Amino acid sequence: MNYVIKGEVRKGRGYGRKIGFPTINISNKTKIKRGVYTGIVTLRNKTYPAGIVIGKNAEAHLIGYEGDAYGKEVSLEIKKFIRKFKKFKTEKELIAQIKKDLKKC
Repeated sequence: MNYVIKGEVRKGRGYGRKIGFPTINISNKTKIKRGVYTGIVTLRNKTYPAGIVIGKNAEAHLIGYEGDAYGKEVSLEIKKFIRKFKKFKTEKELIAQIKKDLKKC
């Protein structure tokens, strides 16, 4: 399963940054099943392993990237489905799950 989503990084709600996992956000115009995936993100001619969430939009946490990507063109290459999208009862549960997800990336 290799899908590619390309787009311009836009401002999200900032929730990922608040809980310690900043993400880039782009519009998702594909019909990929909602969920969490492993992938590779290309930004400024560099590639980064990433945890990618596909929902109404696509957002990705780039492992090893620090900086401001707003307005930059990116390419998200979706590699492997990890799990279904779900809501968590507490922020602590969400953070624990994100850490598990990122180990797979």
